Amino acid sequence: QVQLVESGGGLVQAGGSLRLSCRTSGRTFSTYAMGWFRQAPGKEREFVAGISWSGGSTYHSDSVKGRFTISRDNAKNTMYLQMNSLKPEDTAVYYCAAQQTTARVILRSRSSYDYWGQGTQVTVSS
Repeated sequence: QVQLVESGGGLVQAGGSLRLSCRTSGRTFSTYAMGWFRQAPGKEREFVAGISWSGGSTYHSDSVKGRFTISRDNAKNTMYLQMNSLKPEDTAVYYCAAQQTTARVILRSRSSYDYWGQGTQVTVSS
C-alpha cells in the first residue's frame, strides 16, 4: 500500500507559476510509474503528464506541453509538476497517481493507476 499527498496548489494570476509536489510513503517509490491528472468542475478527470519509474521517460498532454514539466526525485520519494504560463483553463483539482510496475512505461489512463492522492486545488485568475 502506498499513500500519496499532494501540495503546492493555490491561487495565481494568469501567466504565473506554481510547483506541485506529490510525496509518497513507503520504500518502493522508485518502482512506481507516476502521473498527474486534473479535474475541472463539471468535467471528467483528464491526464496531464506521466513519468516512468526511473524518470527517464516523460509525457505531457498537448494542452500543457511546453508549459508544464513533470519530474521526480526518487531519493525524496517525491514527484513534481512545474507549471508555468498558467491559464484560467488550467483551473482544476490536480491529483497525483501511482502504479507499481517493472516496465519502463508511461501510463496515461485513469484505470491504469491503483493509488491516488486527495488532490490539490489550482485556481488561475484572469
